Amino acid sequence: MQTFVHREKKKLPSFLDWFGWCTWDAFYTDVTAEGVVEGLKSLNEGETPPRFLIVDDGWQQIESKPKDSNVAVQEGAQFASMLTGIKENEKFQKNGQSEQVSGLKHVVDEAKQHHNVKFVYVWHALAGYWGGVKPAASGMEHYDTALAYPVSSPGVTGNQPDIVFDSLSVHGLGLVHPKKVFNFYNELHAYLASCGVDGVKVDVQNIIETLGSGHGGRVSLTRSYHQALEASVARNFPDNGCISCMCHNTDGLYSTKQTAVVRASDDFYPRDPASHTIHISSVAYNTLFLGEFMQPDWDMFHSLHPAADYHGAARSIGGCAIYVSDKPGNHNFDLLRKLVLPDGSVLRAQLPGRPTRDCLFADPARDRTSLLKIWNVNKCSGVVGVFNCQGAGWCKVEKKTRIHDASPGTLTGSVRAIDVDSLAQIAGDDWNGETVVYAHKSGEVFRLPKDVSVPVTLKVLEYELFHFCPLKEVTPNISFAPIGLLDMFNSSGAVEHVVIHLASDGEVSSELTTSLSENRSSTATITMKTRGCGRFGAYSSQRPLKCTVDRVETDFEYDPATGLLTFTIPIPKEDMYKWLVEIQV
Repeated sequence: MQTFVHREKKKLPSFLDWFGWCTWDAFYTDVTAEGVVEGLKSLNEGETPPRFLIVDDGWQQIESKPKDSNVAVQEGAQFASMLTGIKENEKFQKNGQSEQVSGLKHVVDEAKQHHNVKFVYVWHALAGYWGGVKPAASGMEHYDTALAYPVSSPGVTGNQPDIVFDSLSVHGLGLVHPKKVFNFYNELHAYLASCGVDGVKVDVQNIIETLGSGHGGRVSLTRSYHQALEASVARNFPDNGCISCMCHNTDGLYSTKQTAVVRASDDFYPRDPASHTIHISSVAYNTLFLGEFMQPDWDMFHSLHPAADYHGAARSIGGCAIYVSDKPGNHNFDLLRKLVLPDGSVLRAQLPGRPTRDCLFADPARDRTSLLKIWNVNKCSGVVGVFNCQGAGWCKVEKKTRIHDASPGTLTGSVRAIDVDSLAQIAGDDWNGETVVYAHKSGEVFRLPKDVSVPVTLKVLEYELFHFCPLKEVTPNISFAPIGLLDMFNSSGAVEHVVIHLASDGEVSSELTTSLSENRSSTATITMKTRGCGRFGAYSSQRPLKCTVDRVETDFEYDPATGLLTFTIPIPKEDMYKWLVEIQV
């Protein structure tokens, strides 16, 4: 059909490898320029610096329609608001500021120059705003905008009545003519780019498919809008700076040949206890489809929240962007440091996180027996996250997510190395199937023979992360496996490269063979490239002779009962720095 393009052939935006902050759940539409600065300062003070920023809904010029006591959907009338200009609103204009420099540019410059933010994205709807673009608004007449009234299918309406849709069906949406929509996007994006903005979060996308009447139908209209959007993004944001959101209509998905990041779930709802387990399971299963042609986005979350660990652990192995929407001052820095390195980067897994094969036809949200297992790979290892997601789901009667089991039981399952679908490719042809397993929450380290499973028992909203590190046979008597940064959720994501040099090959430098034990000579040196800082762990079947970090000898501890070797890697002075770690055995 030559519609969508596989994920591997798309350019992934650079922000994915950095920690971020989004203004939405912190401020909702009350976001201001001062609030943005306050949020950035607050996270930097905890040494978890956000390197990308999303200024969400609330920065644009909009006009709200007056309330009408005769309209039945009054509570949703705010969604009929229309865009009246492409520039920022008065909340982003500071007193005493030069009229020749935009307020948005001041905010972006402040974020990048004073808070070391690398990427700034801003929000807009696919139609401009929730209610579209105001027809004949001053300076926007050339977009040929006209009111259009959405028409939904009976199946969609019957499954999930929607207050936004009801509001727009009464008030109408200002639809830019499809032949003029590229001009609209290009002028909007060119202005944003001139302010230093690096990309856009494009929301409310699926409304377009309900407006196809008079424009050749839903497929033609949706395709016109997406082609125009991607052409404008390509012209104005060279890093392919676009996040698609509210976009699971198939016509929209199949029309995207360039966009590489897609929201894979409903929103994170901090005040809805029923939403958290189903959020994790929904993203995992949606990723089976979406992950083939985009990098799924798991949405923001709060670091200071009863389910924060649960959400953070899932995102750490999702291969996704990791960003929070904390209110300034409301942070759990202990949690954030499990996700964010001091330079603001994250240990992002290599693939979209997907359910393991034995979960594909289970229902870990409702069947009261199944745990959800999500697998991914790092460069030298695999990881399986296990989550108890039972107790909540969509209610066909109430038409919302609700808790259907207030006290779901404790569940027991198991994990195996082969749950990581690509682990054999990571390990190499000489791998015999044996792994060293590191369980993040329990801190346990153990050798696991081929095809042997590990039991795991979890209560609802509990999780465990199992890192499967292929065991390398150095000699018939010595085995080794790097684990990674033990205090990070995605511990094994810190290991970038591993090479074993046998002493008999003459590849161990003289510097490394000095100061050896008089009773034992070096057999081999394991050389690793690692990223990050903190407590680093590896498995060694015998006590190492020496450890160095960037050729500086470091103290280490060794537990002969488990084979766990630990030492501390210092904080690097450069962003994304890769340490040279050498372990002599």
